Formats: sequence, structure tokens, C-alpha cells
Amino acid sequence: MGQRIHFVVDPQGWCCMGLIIFVWLYNTIFIPKVILFPHYEEGNISVVAVLCYYFCSVFCIASLFRASIADPGKLPENPMIPITEREHWELCNKCNMMRPKRSHHCSRCGHCVRRMDHHCPWINNCVGEDNHWLFLQLCFYTQILSSYTLILDFCHYYYFLPLKKENWDVFVFRHELALLRISAFMGLIILGGISRLFYTQLMGIFTDTTSIEKMSNCCEDISRPQKPWQQTFSEVFGTHWKILWFIPFRQRQPLRVPYHFANHD
Repeated sequence: MGQRIHFVVDPQGWCCMGLIIFVWLYNTIFIPKVILFPHYEEGNISVVAVLCYYFCSVFCIASLFRASIADPGKLPENPMIPITEREHWELCNKCNMMRPKRSHHCSRCGHCVRRMDHHCPWINNCVGEDNHWLFLQLCFYTQILSSYTLILDFCHYYYFLPLKKENWDVFVFRHELALLRISAFMGLIILGGISRLFYTQLMGIFTDTTSIEKMSNCCEDISRPQKPWQQTFSEVFGTHWKILWFIPFRQRQPLRVPYHFANHD
């Protein structure tokens, strides 16, 4: 089953996402140009280091784009409610539509989202049942790429052998120090913010609780872990194969659990 495309018209979200893309482009262009390729040509690093950097970069941007355009779990206008599930549905007081419990109305997107965690301006989309796994992958690969970039910045000055700088007249080499300082500054800011967000998301999955539920304290029974962590992660990623949790180039197949999720029985 193909994943539906969901596009949010929000200028603020476009600006936030554009900033993330700028940081990604900056490091993907200048880090290989200033550090990876010159040190590889002079034999200071292997081709594996270069390929690993581009591997992390591709997975990071793929997760970003897929999370931003993936349908987070938007409810249809006239949902078909199974008779056995009707007691687990409720009426939204904002859009006057029936929705399964643990859904939430996003005022920025203008509709209800199944198991909505939060609206993220950095991907210009809600994080809900159908794209939560992509958001987690984005956080994971952003941390790896930022950490890798910071390590390369450090090694360039304190570990690698000095470059011969045969291309000193090229712009990037004449402004090498400034470019790498900007890269390190952006890496520290993003790594700090994403690490905290990723930890919060992991704790939410472990306890089977969304960010909205934590803030509202509306479901005390949800706040207590009632499922094995393997089950909650499998429900988010749509597969029991753990290796597939790290691959953004696939389609998520929802596991067959009721709309209300078993811990509301």
C-alpha cells in the first residue's frame, strides 16, 4: 500500500524546513570539499570514511523529505467506524468529526490526526501514527551526521596530518577556518537540540505515551508502561524486523491493532 502525500501550506513551516535544508547542504558541500576529499587524496583517511559520511547524509535528507510529505494519519471526512469500535471513538469539539481515542485536532493543519504526537515546524507537518517512524529516523540520522561532522572538524585540526594546500587559491581553502567554525557551531546547536528531542521521543515510545498526552496528563493509564518495548516500537515502525527500523526507503505496513490501541480495554 503506497503512502499518501500530505502537504501543509504554512510559511512558518517552510522557513523552518528551509533552514534545516540549508544546514544539511552546507555540511554536505563544504565538509567533503574542505576535509574528506583533500585528506583522502593525501592518504590520511580511507574511502570508507567518505562513503559513510555520504551514507548518513542521504539517509538524513531522505528521512526529512519523507517525514515532511507523509500523511501523519489524517482522518477521512466520513470514517467507517466498526460496530465493535464505536465505544472507543469520540466527537472532536473543533471540527465536529468522529475520531478514535488518542487522536488530536491540529489547529495548524486544520484536521484531526490519529495518535498525534505533536506538530513539528521543522518538518512542516504533524507527527502522527503514520509518519512517527520517519520522524524518529530523522532525529537518529541527524544526530549521527552532526556528530560525524564535529568529529571531522576536530580531527582536521588536532589529529590529521597537515594538508599540502595545493589549492590555496580556491575560495574554500582561503576561508577554511571560518567555514569549519560555522560548521562546528551549527553542529553543536543541532546536536544539542535533536538529542534532547530524540530522548523525549524514545521515552514516549517506551511508555506508549504521546507528547500531547504527557502535557495534558489526560490518560494516567497510558503513562504506565503496559507493553514490552519491542511491541511499542514495532507498532510505531510497522514491522517486527528491527533492521528495517533504520531504513527510510520503504513503506510502513501498519500492524493490525485496534484504533483505540489495546491498553484502553
